[in-house]
Amino acid sequence: MGKVATVFKVYIESGKEAEVSKEIKDKLKPNGFQMEEVAFGIKVLKVMFIHEDEDGSTAYENNLRKIKDVTEVEIDGESLL
Repeated sequence: MGKVATVFKVYIESGKEAEVSKEIKDKLKPNGFQMEEVAFGIKVLKVMFIHEDEDGSTAYENNLRKIKDVTEVEIDGESLL
């Protein structure tokens, strides 16, 4: 199989963006990372991981959900590389 890029939208408790961003960068070592404003001051963190196709993305999603002050995680996109 090949490599897959999975992008997650990570919703964060308001005001905790910096702490959550640092924890994700330090603990999970994502391949890509970007903060976007969705609307009315609501921010979403887009986090990308590159992994083997057979590994799946469930473990990454579960690890993101375990981080304090993360309120929701959803897959924004997946693509074969």
